[in-house]
Amino acid sequence: METTDARKISVVINTYNAERHLKETLESVVGFDEIVVCDMESTDSTRDIALSYGCRIVTFPKANYVCAEPARTFAIQSASCPWVLVVDADETVTPLLRDYLYRRISEPDCPEGLYIPRRNRFMNIPEKGRAADWQLRFFVREGTTWPPYVHTFPKVMGRVERIPQTDGVELEHLAENYLFEVAEKQNRYTTAEVDKRWNKGYGMGALLWRPTWRFLRSYLFGGEFRNGTPGLIHSLMGAYYQFLLVAKIIERRRNLSK
Repeated sequence: METTDARKISVVINTYNAERHLKETLESVVGFDEIVVCDMESTDSTRDIALSYGCRIVTFPKANYVCAEPARTFAIQSASCPWVLVVDADETVTPLLRDYLYRRISEPDCPEGLYIPRRNRFMNIPEKGRAADWQLRFFVREGTTWPPYVHTFPKVMGRVERIPQTDGVELEHLAENYLFEVAEKQNRYTTAEVDKRWNKGYGMGALLWRPTWRFLRSYLFGGEFRNGTPGLIHSLMGAYYQFLLVAKIIERRRNLSK
């Protein structure tokens, strides 16, 4: 797809031992102007796969990080195009989404950032009837930064909007849908999120109300009840995430007070 310099898009993918889905991810972004893989010192075949697709690879030290967020800003600023689409190494970009993005940036009223709906699976079953999983993944490169904490969105200099929900204009999430994957990630991510929230002052009350509210927001207001037993399990897992996070914050605070 031929574009002027102002209408070029870099796809940025953060990786660490991402060989499982990376080929499928890269196949879905062929046709963009540039693909930048920001690798955190993978020990599997991630880099070889990226090279085979002609990606430009930059390296961010793995250190003790358990999520990609500390490397996000570096990855974004490593891109050369004025627009950036951030795609995880377990996601794919639909052709309709690619076409929409190029069409939108050619319009004079295009905002500086766009939230994209993401379609997920759980227990390897496509989810239905739940609120859209909105991800702020498309934005101007200049001035955009990403806080180095898990479950954060980038800070975009300018106007941000949501893409109208249209069938097929979306990201597709391939992984993290089996229970063992969800549970493993919950343990890693709650540990990482403690750094962001440990001084919130959560106590015994938060152990009860945060999981309860998360369950109600997911199961009732988010429509998970339409997904039957998997929907109930998904909502309970989300509630457990909040319980585990608050418990780890309390644990850290008590240890620091000794």
